[in-house]
Amino acid sequence: MDLLEKLRRKQARIVVIGLGYVGLPLAVEKARAGFHVVGIDSNPDRVEMVNEGCNYIGDVVSEDLATVVSDGRLRATSSFEPVAEADVVTICVPTPLDRHKQPDTSYIERVVEASLPHLHAGQLVVLESTTYPGTTEEVIRPRIESLGLKVGEDIFLAFSPERVDPGNARYRTRNTPKVIGGVTPQCTEIAKALYESILEGDVCVVSSPRAAEMTKLLENVFRIVNISLVNELSLLCERMGIDIWEVIDAAKTKPFGYMPFYPGPGLGGHCIPLDPFYLSWKAKEYGFSTRFIELAGQINDGMPEHVVERTMELLNDRGIALRGASILLVGVAYKKDIDDLRESPAVKIGDLLLQRGALLSYHDPNIPGARMGTHELRSIPLHPDALAAADLVLITTGHSDVDYEAVVRHAQQVFDTRNATQGIQSPKIVRLGSGTK
Repeated sequence: MDLLEKLRRKQARIVVIGLGYVGLPLAVEKARAGFHVVGIDSNPDRVEMVNEGCNYIGDVVSEDLATVVSDGRLRATSSFEPVAEADVVTICVPTPLDRHKQPDTSYIERVVEASLPHLHAGQLVVLESTTYPGTTEEVIRPRIESLGLKVGEDIFLAFSPERVDPGNARYRTRNTPKVIGGVTPQCTEIAKALYESILEGDVCVVSSPRAAEMTKLLENVFRIVNISLVNELSLLCERMGIDIWEVIDAAKTKPFGYMPFYPGPGLGGHCIPLDPFYLSWKAKEYGFSTRFIELAGQINDGMPEHVVERTMELLNDRGIALRGASILLVGVAYKKDIDDLRESPAVKIGDLLLQRGALLSYHDPNIPGARMGTHELRSIPLHPDALAAADLVLITTGHSDVDYEAVVRHAQQVFDTRNATQGIQSPKIVRLGSGTK
């Protein structure tokens, strides 16, 4: 039976390498669709938790994970030996930037090298890790073909970018449209058959892995540029005495030609702060400067510092020095209603406040402990006494299950960087971009 037939009958054996925010949801969906899946991860704690049916990713439904594990459709291991028995190998490993904002593809390279002794003819290999255009064909293809396997004839290779949006209750792995770009038309056809047999969302085919890799980066460049634009306008509105939130609400009444983006204390997560710089780095190879990306990065990188400076101004207006002041952060996850600290601007703000001598505490219903600089902090309850004792309450993440009316009622002053207190009228509240003190 050929690979296409195995996929259509859901008899293909699948390996997912990397069981993090991308890999585990994908592994669960493949198992839910009826495939037998093996997840490979270097973290023994993750392997043990998966095999016990215990969930550690917010976007995975715990009952779904427990069911596919108990039914024998999903198991995990740290060994790459299951690759030898697999029909499909999906790579979902991190692709960070180094301190010079250059892509680090070492995770991809390591797992491909570890898989090479087990790869064989008749398999499909799909890369899902976000990266620069050319990675699939420049990094993975030569390694596979070093085995004497010709891509497109003996073995099949494609890129399909992950589109995970943590905390999004409407769009999850199952119903988010998928983009596929294969090295050859047959590679694309087989990869398309894989995802059509798993997901409810549409599958969009593009001409090459490079086009698929660029698609993911375009999506994130679009967001970083527009977020930086509204962040810059929020800084201007503060000086002009205009409320940026009022302006955005008015602008979004236009039913065409406008899409609302919102200011904030900075960018977090793995995608928006990092992914556009893969393209910026790759563009230099073509003698091209991605000026919008560079400028957007500068503006967004400066937002945590602005929040700290604004905090100091608000305290000074009340005759309080930042050094020795009690600051209570509300929310430290990088976005609302998730438990992810990656690149969180709240952590950067907390570190800056501590460096300036502030006495810092935080509350986050989803994150019990967080490291800020050299300090290890634990989340405290939002008791009225804790709120009243803080010289300033700084809202850095607008979690839905926080009682913001109670926060405002008991706090001495609230600096809201997320408009979480929208609709609450109080002279205690100052909002980022509001132009008031």
